[in-house]
Amino acid sequence: MKLLEDRILADGNVLSPAILKVDSFINHQVDPVFMHELGAEIARHFRGQGINKVMTIESSGIAPAVFVAMELQVPLVILKKQSSAILKTDVIQTEVVSFTKEISYQLTLARKYLSENDHVLLVDDFLANGEAATGAIRLIRKAHATIAGIGILIEKSFQPGRTKLNEQGIHVYSLARIAEMDTDHITFLPEEA
Repeated sequence: MKLLEDRILADGNVLSPAILKVDSFINHQVDPVFMHELGAEIARHFRGQGINKVMTIESSGIAPAVFVAMELQVPLVILKKQSSAILKTDVIQTEVVSFTKEISYQLTLARKYLSENDHVLLVDDFLANGEAATGAIRLIRKAHATIAGIGILIEKSFQPGRTKLNEQGIHVYSLARIAEMDTDHITFLPEEA
């Protein structure tokens, strides 16, 4: 999506060949008009596939997922990374390792928000190594729900996330696919169909 690629070039900050900072418009300060356009595009791609829930992982995936769910007119389920005093019983959990934060955490879903009747679209801001998405897919499958696919804002295609997900039979749709980057350049792959 040229709109997102242009914004990455204008406002993104490459900290290293593996780290892209987009906190001025995606995940610290959010541009809601821009985010609505991105969410509408992901919804357009997956419309008509029987999706009845959108799911994301707190916290950076929430903004795009809200707009995707709004466009599809379905509920949004947010997977929790933090433990909570009120989210301790009747939950499904799986361990996930975060590449960016260099920590592991228990991804948690309250069982009552997902069932075998649900066909889920997973939405997130980044796809890199695919660990968070794989953890979310494990929870979806533990709940006996099905997954329609994954909508991603920015994919670091030089990392193994897409391959890992495609090998599981998961359809990945990314709005911007970065082939390579360094502090002085970002190269994008051609847009997906």
